[in-house]
Amino acid sequence: MPIPGASARRRAAPPAGEFMSIAGGTGRPCKVVVNPAARQGAVGRDLQRLRERLAAHGLDHSVELTRGPWHAAEIAAAAARDGFDTVAAAGGDGTCNEVLNGILEAGEPGSRIPALAVLPIGRGNDFAHGIGTTADLDRAVAALAAGFRRVIDVGRVIGGLFPAGRWFGNGVGIGFDTLVGLEAARMRRVRGAAAYAVAALKLLALRPRAPRVSVRADGVEFVRTAALVSLMNGRRMGGAFHMAPAAVADDGMLDLCLAEETGRLVMLSLLLRFMRGSQEASRHVTVARGQAIEVQALSGVLAAHADGETICTDGASLRVECVPARIEVVAPPPPVGAAAVSR
Repeated sequence: MPIPGASARRRAAPPAGEFMSIAGGTGRPCKVVVNPAARQGAVGRDLQRLRERLAAHGLDHSVELTRGPWHAAEIAAAAARDGFDTVAAAGGDGTCNEVLNGILEAGEPGSRIPALAVLPIGRGNDFAHGIGTTADLDRAVAALAAGFRRVIDVGRVIGGLFPAGRWFGNGVGIGFDTLVGLEAARMRRVRGAAAYAVAALKLLALRPRAPRVSVRADGVEFVRTAALVSLMNGRRMGGAFHMAPAAVADDGMLDLCLAEETGRLVMLSLLLRFMRGSQEASRHVTVARGQAIEVQALSGVLAAHADGETICTDGASLRVECVPARIEVVAPPPPVGAAAVSR
């Protein structure tokens, strides 16, 4: 159910320049940040195959493996300062988020920073889905070599464990989907979208108490007892749940989706709607868009994540902002008829 007057305020993306083609690739070095723990260590075992694919495309690159939390951000920041043209995140959404933060924290607004490439070999790959990057590793490496890029917005969430803010590329989830993500992360035998589905069913049975929240999106305020609140730059979370199927990553806006607390059977039907992307038709769902969105817990607490990374488990309030046209990302060649300019 759209909020009256709120969903129409989407800023149109520029009609030209959405894609940029660097003929013959960049010819400049690429730092590849590999999370060897992604997919429960499968990425580390496939490292030689990744190196061979990069070399086969003639990419001037260096590979560096992460050693723990936030190390990907540190590697990306150092690569930005060292003048690398592109930093590629080889892992899942968590690796992409850290690399994004490292790139953006290393450069001032307006200064030249590396482009972000995604080599989607992790579990979720929701950020890659949202920016139109292929989920196939061979095609992703080919896109990196071809040099096609687009400029996208990024988000920033302020509050919880990050009072100074943390960048995100895909989205912020508050409530049910955060709890699902935490539960899925504890699973060892089930992976990917299946892990999120199993975790969602488990939490449906447990029915954690939903907070009552006040949400203000660009001046439009409403109050709900909210099972979940999603603030999306991308389209999907958990590998299967289309929180904002119409979201555009370069329109200067975040897409808000709020699902009210309901009974188990209704919530189960809502989960199925989220998997199809048809939740907007439900009277229990509110959608809107905004450049700046504030969420405050009136009762209970906020459990929140950004790109799958925990922001808080007992927060009181969060501010989430869209920063337009903040970073270049490597994207596959555009469809026939899409705008492309040579840089």
